[in-house]
Amino acid sequence: MVAYTQNELVSATEISKQFGEYISKVKDGLLDKIGILKNNKLNAVILSVEEYEQLVLSRNKLEEMEMYQEIHKRKQTPKEEYLDGGDVLKRLNLSLDD
Repeated sequence: MVAYTQNELVSATEISKQFGEYISKVKDGLLDKIGILKNNKLNAVILSVEEYEQLVLSRNKLEEMEMYQEIHKRKQTPKEEYLDGGDVLKRLNLSLDD
């Protein structure tokens, strides 16, 4: 779980009243993030564009690494353990004609 400082947590009502001010604080780097509270529960987070883009790039990189690891793991499977596609379809009661 991500930790928030007291000044990084703001009610939805307060955000609606001073939206521009809070956006400027994030944009100018005065705050890393702003957690928006609704009924005392964290509902959303405001991030700078740069931070958001970095998070998306990091997530994509992680997904690529996970796919690579899975492919590498599957390449280690001995050929005698391979499954025939037709048999798999039959087990699942599927057909290529469907």
